[in-house]
Amino acid sequence: MTTFTNPFTGDVIDPTDVSYAAYTIATSTALVWPVNGDTSTTVAARIMQITASAGSLSLSMPPANQVSVGQDALIRNVGANTFTIKTYTGSTIGTIAAGEAKYIYVTDNSTDTGVWGIFTFGTGTSAADASALAGYGLLAISTTLNQSHPTATLTVNQTMVLADRAQAYIWTGGAGTTNLPIGSVLGSSWFVLIKNNGTGTLNVTPDAAGGELIDGANYKAFAPGDSAFVLCTGTGYVTVGFGQSSQFAFTALTKPVTGGTVTLSSNEATNTIMTFIGTLVSNVTIVFPPVVNFYVISNQCTAGTYTMTVTTGSGATAVIPSNGQATVICDGTKFYNANTLLSGATSFSIVDGSAASPAINFSSETNTGIYRPGTGQFGLSILGTLRFNLSASGLAITGTGNFSAGVSGGSF
Repeated sequence: MTTFTNPFTGDVIDPTDVSYAAYTIATSTALVWPVNGDTSTTVAARIMQITASAGSLSLSMPPANQVSVGQDALIRNVGANTFTIKTYTGSTIGTIAAGEAKYIYVTDNSTDTGVWGIFTFGTGTSAADASALAGYGLLAISTTLNQSHPTATLTVNQTMVLADRAQAYIWTGGAGTTNLPIGSVLGSSWFVLIKNNGTGTLNVTPDAAGGELIDGANYKAFAPGDSAFVLCTGTGYVTVGFGQSSQFAFTALTKPVTGGTVTLSSNEATNTIMTFIGTLVSNVTIVFPPVVNFYVISNQCTAGTYTMTVTTGSGATAVIPSNGQATVICDGTKFYNANTLLSGATSFSIVDGSAASPAINFSSETNTGIYRPGTGQFGLSILGTLRFNLSASGLAITGTGNFSAGVSGGSF
């Protein structure tokens, strides 16, 4: 093996170094070392970009015995055709496909053919900058991209935007509304996570102007404890995993009260069955959180003349009879009686109603029935008009009367 070394320093003597060259070859081409006095235009540079204008072409390296071992070159194919790298005598060192780059170097220079090492670039694993690739819902950890759902707290109404993709929003306010972006703008891959840790119902509402729906409705009500993935379909929204974890269907609360205003906590209001006990010293009002729910409420207080009323703080209320119970429904604002008969109750309270909408009416004729026109009055409404009004002072009938057996008593 021949080496070319400087007798004074011991360093390897290289040919005159050409750092870079770019060639377009139309025929098989032989390279030469860039030594002094060589005027060839196809010298072997340390870095070469080659474009082969036709297939089956070759690029031949100069004689290996004219340089020291370790002489090298990086060759990159920037064209569309594969070409072959050959030795000075025509032996194949390797082939370079379009887009590839190969590094060659002399390992034995005892002959003009020599022995060449070869290493391929451009076909291994690329170590990209993960932080530069991380978009919404992705987190760069070292060199990898990882799924991420960053959390944020919501306490006021908000309209979500494109950048909220994969965000986990936790609602901590009372009753509120969160508006979703226009689904047709977002496309079918946008999603967000929503959890209601607040004290009131959170209504999640799609774009009303565009007629978009969520689970086929105009809005989705998230009660306290509810959570779900909200997915955009491109034309609306659906929820996945909606609901809350529960190990039992019904829970019960027994709460002592004495009067005044008693506000239930969110945890207390999650109970379906509620029993209130104690001795009332005044009227008592039980304030429920403004959520949609179903309750069975029993008033077992020693009440005397005092009453118990349930409310959300606004809308219709319900009066629970002393030593009785009521099954009621709350729509988030108003309370409604869920039964036409209270089992075991000693009394039954209903709303006053009106002539147009009597408190007790008929399903086929809702403007005919019984209602309370005013203090100390009992009224019958026929087709929305008060016809019979019984009060402490007597009976008033609007319209004519027909009596089959006559009328007795009084003067007419």
